[in-house]
Amino acid sequence: MTLHHGVPRRSLLIAAAGTGLASLAAGLQLPPLAFTSRQLVNGLTVMALPVASTSVSVQLWYRVGSKHDPAGRSGLAHLFEHLMFKSTRHMANEQFDRMTEDVGGNNNAFTAEDMTVYHCTVPSNHLEPVLWAEAERMANLNLDQANFDSEREVVKEEFRQRVLADPYGLLFNAISSYGYQQHPYKRPVIGNIAELDAATLRDVREFHSAFYRPDNALLIVAGEFDASQLDRWVDHYFGSIRAPASPVPKIASAEPRRAREEFHHLPARAPLPAALVIWQGPKAASELAPALQVAQALLAQGDSARLTEALVYRQRVAQSVGFDALLNADAGLLAAYAVSTGALSGELLLKQLVAEVERLAHEPVLPEELAKAKAQLLNKLLVERETPEGRALALGHALLLRGDASLAERELAQLQAVGVADVQRALRRHVLQAAKVSVLYGDKR
Repeated sequence: MTLHHGVPRRSLLIAAAGTGLASLAAGLQLPPLAFTSRQLVNGLTVMALPVASTSVSVQLWYRVGSKHDPAGRSGLAHLFEHLMFKSTRHMANEQFDRMTEDVGGNNNAFTAEDMTVYHCTVPSNHLEPVLWAEAERMANLNLDQANFDSEREVVKEEFRQRVLADPYGLLFNAISSYGYQQHPYKRPVIGNIAELDAATLRDVREFHSAFYRPDNALLIVAGEFDASQLDRWVDHYFGSIRAPASPVPKIASAEPRRAREEFHHLPARAPLPAALVIWQGPKAASELAPALQVAQALLAQGDSARLTEALVYRQRVAQSVGFDALLNADAGLLAAYAVSTGALSGELLLKQLVAEVERLAHEPVLPEELAKAKAQLLNKLLVERETPEGRALALGHALLLRGDASLAERELAQLQAVGVADVQRALRRHVLQAAKVSVLYGDKR
C-alpha cells in the first residue's frame, strides 16, 4: 500500500517521527531502584524497595512454573495459582480478595514457565495485614478435595475459553509444544483437560510440599513503608515458617540445538488459514536478549512495524501478524505468525512471513526506524516503572529470569546501546543460521 504520491506508508511514519527520537532515547534515564535484600534463616529472600507513594505493593514470587509440572500432570503449577486464593487455616475462601479490594486495593497472580507470582497493591496502612495473609497462604493453605475440585473446574473452563473457543487458540497454545524438543517448557502453562482430570489430591499436596516453601520464594515489598517496621513484620509473620528438610527439586533438562527443520499441519476450523514459524532463541540472560527485543519492536510493534506494513498494508495477504521473543530462564523461542486474508494459501503466506523476518537480518535499517523502535520500547519500560508494582515486577523478573536483580537498573541502558549490527547479529545466529519449525493452521489446500 502506498500513500501520498507513492511514498511507502512505513517510510512516512518513520520520517514523521523525526531524527530527534535518537537523541531523546539516548537521554532517557530510569530512576534508581534503591532496593535492599536479605535472607531469613528459613531461606526466604526479602527485597525492600522504598518508593514515595500512598500505596505499597506486596509480591510473593515462587520459583515454580510450568516446567516443574510432573510428567502427565501439565497445568498443575497454573492450578496452584488458583488454589492459593482459597481457604487457609485462618482465612475463608476469597478472604484475600476482601482484604485487598475492599480497602481500595487490588490483587492478581500469574503463572509462567519459570515462576508463579502473587501480587497486590493496597494503601500503605494495610501493609501488615497483607504480610500476615501471604504468610498464612504459604504455611496453612487448605488443600482439601472440595477446593481442589472447584478450582480444577475453573482452570478447565479457562482452557476452553482461551484455547478451544478462540479460532486461533490451538495455534498459539502449540508454540511451546512445537518449539521445544525435550525441555519441560514443551508443556503449555495452562495444561490440558485430560491431564488436569488425571491429577489427584495427592499430586497437589506433593507439589505444594515440594515448591511452596520459604526457601523457594522471593518476597518483594515496594512503596511507602517504614524499613525497620517492615523487617519486624516480615520476621514475625514469615520467620516462623519452617523450610522442609528435603531440597527443592531441580529441573536439569537442557534444550539441544535443533538439527533439522520441521513442517507441521495443524487442522482446525478456523475462518482463515494461518502460518506460524518458530526458531530457537537464547536464554533471557543472553547478551543478545536486548537486540532481540529491538528486533521484535521493528517487526511487530505498532502499525508501522515491518510485518504489518509489508503483509497487512502493502501486500494485503494477512489480516494480523506478530513476532515475539519468548525468552525464559533456561531457553527461549522466537515466533512469528500471520493470519491470512484468504488471498494466499497457507504455504505461500508462510514463505512471505519468513522472507520478511529474514530481510531484517541482512538488509539496511534506517537510523530513524531503529530510533523509533527503541523509543517505543523505552517508553513502555518507563511507564511500567512509574508505580511501585511495576518496579517490584522489574526486580523479580530480573532475578528469576536473569539471575541478578540489579540488572533491572541496567535494562534501559542495554536497550539504548543496541545498534543495527547487534539486531542483525542476533537474527543471523537465531534465524538465518538456525533450523526452523513451520506450522500451517487450518489450511488444507
